[in-house]
Amino acid sequence: MEPYGADDEESAAVLRTVGRVVKTRREQQGLRQAELATAIGYSEEQVSSVERGRRAPSPAFLKAADEVLSAGGLIDALKKDVEQARYPKKVRDLAKLEAEAVEICAYDNSVVNGLLQTEEYLTAVFASRRPAFSEEDVERLVAARLARQGIVGGNGMIPAFSFVHDEAALRRPVGGRAVLRRQLERLLEIGQMRNVEIQVLPIHCEDNAGLDGPFHLLRLKQGTTVAHSDIQLVSRLVSDRREIQILELRYGIIRAQALTPRESLGYIEKLLGES
Repeated sequence: MEPYGADDEESAAVLRTVGRVVKTRREQQGLRQAELATAIGYSEEQVSSVERGRRAPSPAFLKAADEVLSAGGLIDALKKDVEQARYPKKVRDLAKLEAEAVEICAYDNSVVNGLLQTEEYLTAVFASRRPAFSEEDVERLVAARLARQGIVGGNGMIPAFSFVHDEAALRRPVGGRAVLRRQLERLLEIGQMRNVEIQVLPIHCEDNAGLDGPFHLLRLKQGTTVAHSDIQLVSRLVSDRREIQILELRYGIIRAQALTPRESLGYIEKLLGES
């Protein structure tokens, strides 16, 4: 399995261009990679990775390189392009839809929903993937997911959120017991927000309309609804109205089968006490 965005040639091309600009300016200034690394406070390996287009440089890296290499703002001006290229294309596409949504509904049965994950929890999720992601891939994926999370408590128009989790997702100790505890505490915190409803579907419930797997429903400003599912090697956006109707029906049944939001927060507190 390739990391998200591995086939995103547009992003790769941007990073290669940025790398060439940094390398060209460094050579014009007569500096070796090691000398530039020391001057800007990064490792030689990081400078090498940026110049080869293998790593998305941080805004601080670009700013420092611009100053040290006397680039007159040329390198620093690349921040916006790099920010877009930093995140996989499918994450950018999903983030755009989320930004247009007035309501986001999600059902998850394996791990806590990505919009609600703590940084250490989501890092453990990506680190557990097999075949294993590289450290750079994990770093990139974590940054992308954290960026998406800003929509939950961000500025401007804040969507209404409905999250239903199968109890199994809340019991799985991803990253270890301590990480799980902090994740459950985070759910309790977010569950107090007025625009967020979190529900739990207990394991002892005999009926579960979501056995086919997790999915999201995004109701957009213009009145249309799209769905997103991410299962194994397939990440899919759904716009076909017939398929949307099926998923909307399923989600309504899942919510009815789950505990109420108030009961669910009490249930999460119980799980926290047991963890």
